[in-house]
Amino acid sequence: MQQVALVTGASSGIGAATVRALLGAGFTVYAAARRVERMQDLKDEGARVVSMDVTSDESMTDGVRRILADAGQIDVLVNNAGYGSYGALETVPLEEARRQFEVNVFGLARLTQLVLPGMRQRRAGTIVNISSIGGKFYEPLGSWYHAAKFAVEGLSDSLRIELKPFGVRVVLIEPGPVLSEWSTIARESLLENSRGSAYEDNARKVANVMANFDRPGRAGTPEVVARTILKAVQAGNPAARYPTGGGAWPILTARKFLPDRAFDAIVRMMYRH
Repeated sequence: MQQVALVTGASSGIGAATVRALLGAGFTVYAAARRVERMQDLKDEGARVVSMDVTSDESMTDGVRRILADAGQIDVLVNNAGYGSYGALETVPLEEARRQFEVNVFGLARLTQLVLPGMRQRRAGTIVNISSIGGKFYEPLGSWYHAAKFAVEGLSDSLRIELKPFGVRVVLIEPGPVLSEWSTIARESLLENSRGSAYEDNARKVANVMANFDRPGRAGTPEVVARTILKAVQAGNPAARYPTGGGAWPILTARKFLPDRAFDAIVRMMYRH
């Protein structure tokens, strides 16, 4: 029997690449996103397309119910939906900060709640949470994004121990910079949230640094991350976390071994703060 996977944020980038990787490995894959029209190519390749908004409980509940009625079970959940909201803490509206957590944390948590009863009863299943190296380090003008990814890290670590007695695995994927529309959206939000404020000049500097990382040779590709996800899903005993692509290992190694003041100095130098 084919294993069934649900991938959120599947309309582009890491999500779309993950759908293709899982299809290639023989999974039945449900590709979920708000922008269904952008997933026609995935549908043509064999994915089953689901309209899903991870900020809507009704949308998530209906989507999971439809998949269970159609396929009978969900063996793998890849919580990939997310975006980066950047700007100074002082200037980002709290409404936007709440949306950042709604998409990146609470949507992930709610979908996990919805698939867990079946996994727990079968004593099998894998939850893959797409975090980021941004869940381990920090940037100026990125407080809400990093706070959300730090939350995903803590949630996943606790959940991994919580679900082990039931045979359900929890894996964190920690990509470095990736060539996708994520960086463009993050830079646009940064400049918009900083316009006319005391942080406008710094925002332009940070946006330029982000743009410099968003190019071939410096950023990884969605396909590299997708291969890492597939490796984790197929592993008999997966690691707790998988740093992948785009210089993830050097940054995380530096964060692990350098004292805070030394790492702060590196971040300030990188972002010219």
